[in-house]
Amino acid sequence: MPVGAASWSFTEEDFNAITAALQRFLADSSARCALLVDRTGQLVATVGEQPKFDPTTFATLTAADFSANDQLAKLIGETDFNSLFHQGEKESMYLADVARRVILVVLFDSRTTLGLVRLKMKQTVEELTRLFEAVFTRGASGQPAAPNILAGADDEIDKLFQ
Repeated sequence: MPVGAASWSFTEEDFNAITAALQRFLADSSARCALLVDRTGQLVATVGEQPKFDPTTFATLTAADFSANDQLAKLIGETDFNSLFHQGEKESMYLADVARRVILVVLFDSRTTLGLVRLKMKQTVEELTRLFEAVFTRGASGQPAAPNILAGADDEIDKLFQ
């Protein structure tokens, strides 16, 4: 499925399965925090220690970083890079593509190693890819969405002020 294609949403059960997978990953890898960001820069989920920065801004920058690196990959003859690693003095982050539409960002420090994060991340990305592909398939199948309780509310509010 192309990056940025049709919109999608997930159910509470989907969200619970996604966050459970991320919680298992954090426990197994000793990483601090995992964030899921869609390719448009929207924050999907945050699990683990709460970041000490604005996660919305971080999500936007993460999507831009991944897009820029996709262009760099094309320049050297690759179709894309499916993972990125940024190492800092005290903090590092590892980013991985999930189902071509979502980015998994893991923040970690000296409590763990890059090798362990990469090893556990591979399994988690496979699990998340299966979960998100089911979400995308269900969204693309045209199944009717649950009725929106606020449908038509804007029109009714406009009528009140006319």
